[in-house]
This record gives sequence, C-alpha cells and structure tokens, in this order.
Amino acid sequence: MSNSHYNNYQQQQPHSSNGDPEYQHQQMVHQPQRFSNGHGMKTVAVPDMCLFCFEVLDCELNNVDGPSVPVFSNDAYPLFVTWKIGRDKRLRGCIGTFSAMELHHGLREYALTSAFKDSRFAPISRDELPRLTVSVSILQNFEEAQGHLDWQLGVHGIRIEFLTERGCKRTATYLPQVATEQGWDQLQTIDSLLRKGGYRAAITPETRKSIKLTRYRSQEIQMHYKEYREYQERRAQFGKVQC
Repeated sequence: MSNSHYNNYQQQQPHSSNGDPEYQHQQMVHQPQRFSNGHGMKTVAVPDMCLFCFEVLDCELNNVDGPSVPVFSNDAYPLFVTWKIGRDKRLRGCIGTFSAMELHHGLREYALTSAFKDSRFAPISRDELPRLTVSVSILQNFEEAQGHLDWQLGVHGIRIEFLTERGCKRTATYLPQVATEQGWDQLQTIDSLLRKGGYRAAITPETRKSIKLTRYRSQEIQMHYKEYREYQERRAQFGKVQC
C-alpha cells in the first residue's frame, strides 16, 4: 500500500489509544453508544494476525502493494494493535477501537494507524522495523461493573467514564496487561487512568466511586520481527518450483 493509498484509506475511523499514564486519552477516544460482546470467548487471536500486521506495515514502509486477503476469521470484534520496540519492548504505538470491525479491515487499518498516527510518538520508520514487536488484542465480554473495584488485575481490561473537575465527560482505557506490566494495584490503576483521561484535581474516594467502569477481556497474540522474517523466508522457499 503506497503512502497515497494510506492517506486515502484513512477516513477518520473512531479509535482510541492505550499506553503510558501521561497520555491524554481524550485526544483519541471513541465513545460508542454500546459495547459489542461479539462472540463470547472462543479462540479468535491467532499468529497469522501478527504476520498480517507486519506485512501491512512492511509493505507501507517499502512503498509496495499491500498483502493479499488473509486466511484468518473475518468476524467483527473490537481490537487494538500495539507496536513495541527493542529488547525492553518500549511502547512505540498503540491505537484501537471499541467498535466491532471486520478483522481483515480492522487489523489492516490499525496496524498503520498505531504505527503512524499515535500522537505520542513520531511515525515508525523503516529503520526501526527489525526491532519491532507487534501485539494484536481482540476484545470480548464487555460487562458493566458494579463499582470501580469490580474487576480483576491481569484478567480484565477496564474502560472508565467520569466527569472532570470542570464537569466535562471523559473516558479512558487500559488493556488487561497494562496494570500488571506496571506493577500497579487496582487503586493505582484507577488513579493512573483518571490522570490519563485528563482528571487534574485531587483524586478522592468519592471521585473513584463516581466512575462508571466497564470491564472486558482480551485475547492477545504477539510476534517479533525476526519471527515474521523467518515465516517470510519459509514461505518463499516453499514457493520455489524445480523443473
């Protein structure tokens, strides 16, 4: 997919961003009227989704036509694509959507959006490609929580709705792995998410209790560039025909 194709492809699709606590989530948040529970917890995330995201980004960075239609499911789910870089897997871009999208279209779009449109970072360059790891998160089982602590660390992702000190409605989300990666407990996670969403006043017990929290689960699959290249080489070898 060429750069011009990519620019034409972007049609202001609703998306949101997940990552470090300092990011102002409201800049990229989508607020759907309702969540899609989709298809329960059947296995959806498969390695081919990561391969596809790498192929999409690789083709874009090298200005060649994009990959063909993938073979994995094209059912519709909310999803996130995350790029990390280096051995320490520093966040390089993460954007997704809470609106259910057909996976072929959604992963193609958010592989590029998270690579080039995350306002926290400069666009990913071709030189960075060999150091990247991609994660695909398929979101399922959305449930309205009974309170701000009605969720489990390492199990649920959370999306909160709240009013700022100025009375403005804001939302913010963390995927299930964020809190455990940061070593936070539930209260630390909630407070960080409030700050991420733009809450600047003192956070009190009453503030936390006023939050509307939705919990969800995520199937995550990840792959490093080296694995992607090994797959490409195997596929090229398999495609050779001797006379």
